[in-house]
Amino acid sequence: MSVVVGADMDMGEFFAPMRTDTIDALLANYREQRLLINQVGGIFGDSKLRSAVGYFLEGSCHEERPQSFNLDRIFDTEKAVSVLNANYWNKLLKMTDILDLMPQNRRSEWFEQIRKREVPEFEDQTVRDTLCDLLASRSKFFAERVDGIFRALSRNHVTNIPQGFSKRMILYYMVNSDGSTDTSRTGYINDLRAVIAKLQGRDEPNWHASYRLIQALQKRTGEWFDVDGGALRLRLYKKGTAHLEIHPNLAWQLNRILAYLHPAAIPSEFRAPPKKKHKEVRVMQRPLSYAVLGILNDIKRNNDHDEGYRYYVPYSSNLYAGARDQAIQILESIGGVRVPGINIMVFDYAIEQVVEEIIISGCVPDEKSHQFYPTPEKLARIAVALADIGPEHQCLEPQAGHGGLARLMPLDRTTCVEISGLHCEILKSKGLHVSKADFLAWEGKPGGFERIVMNPPFNLGRWQDHLDAAVKQLKPGGRLVAILPAGAKNRAVLPELDCTFHGPYENEFPGTSVDVVILVANKT
Repeated sequence: MSVVVGADMDMGEFFAPMRTDTIDALLANYREQRLLINQVGGIFGDSKLRSAVGYFLEGSCHEERPQSFNLDRIFDTEKAVSVLNANYWNKLLKMTDILDLMPQNRRSEWFEQIRKREVPEFEDQTVRDTLCDLLASRSKFFAERVDGIFRALSRNHVTNIPQGFSKRMILYYMVNSDGSTDTSRTGYINDLRAVIAKLQGRDEPNWHASYRLIQALQKRTGEWFDVDGGALRLRLYKKGTAHLEIHPNLAWQLNRILAYLHPAAIPSEFRAPPKKKHKEVRVMQRPLSYAVLGILNDIKRNNDHDEGYRYYVPYSSNLYAGARDQAIQILESIGGVRVPGINIMVFDYAIEQVVEEIIISGCVPDEKSHQFYPTPEKLARIAVALADIGPEHQCLEPQAGHGGLARLMPLDRTTCVEISGLHCEILKSKGLHVSKADFLAWEGKPGGFERIVMNPPFNLGRWQDHLDAAVKQLKPGGRLVAILPAGAKNRAVLPELDCTFHGPYENEFPGTSVDVVILVANKT
């Protein structure tokens, strides 16, 4: 089914399909249960049988606590059928995405009818007609939900704010006077994230995911954070006010949905893709499912052992297949090692801040975009030894990743430069001084370092650009040590420096077939 919102927006792709054979099976099960209820009601409609049943019921009770039973009520066929009808209407709605798309007031109306058992008979034609009406109304329901979110977040009707979701929103009272996170205001944030997830084809967050997000932001007030892979930007202040911005590529889509209900309220320029190109984020982020983020949020420190930092990774039957495996892969990518036979992972640093960074952003750095390949222990030790670091030397590791080199250098005299916010948190957790920046654009302190040890990105010859940038930071008389692709040995990589190469070293990086050499370059 393809549904058009406004005059030109096809939203069929956002709605889950409904199979006819699924409805047929549900109706068949209903008819079978209805027949059984009628049979039971018919049997126990006989007063003599009911009197005999009374003895069975009384005999099943504890002898010290006799109970009386109203068998006329228990075997009331009409009431049993009303329960059956309510249960099957509930099943039908849960088999579709209709409830997820409805605004809260419509959901409440349906749930109230089901609770009171004030629903029509679950008959073939009634079911199909009602379902067709509901499915055909999904665009309207979705638009009503988006409109409700806008009113809740902006505190204005869309007719007063023609920019719609393109305008920065200010939310008050996200935090209560006692410092606790406000549950209802968090619900508005979650509704917005759920709608955006629907537009992106992602799984939707539950309320607890957004509650944990706001709690994390409370620890870091006054800072802007990219949330859900950059779909949102949030900044929370100590007094409880939050500023919220929606990515332009999503804001115009939300505005177009608003235009379904208010076609004259939002000018066309606010419900079309932005013509001006907004500044692109150079490093792409890999969004995670909310199921995976939920596992990461629930990991717990295990303090039963002294060695390392140990964390328990929970199981959950409610998560989609593969979520836990993906969570473990992420934990391995930030330095975790699995303990065989138990649900424990060991780290060489406390990971709480790093995991919090993942939960806030909803992402881990994409390895290909970052060209992040951690320096193997063997190569790291060789490179640092070749640097010959003295007690007076100030040291630098550019594009430091997890600090595979820096952790072998003097922590109090080593600066790390790293573009990934997540990797910066890892480096800080290891006690390193970090500057968050793209090294190629980093001003730093030119000529301020006596020792630079680096493992630059290899692809597209980027290692040469990083070498050139590193030389600018090197003091006269200083030494630069770099792990480079083996082919660099045949090039004049830094003609103004005194260069020697060590290696090659074969198959040192897991998952790659790259051979490398180590450059030692002295600046006179």
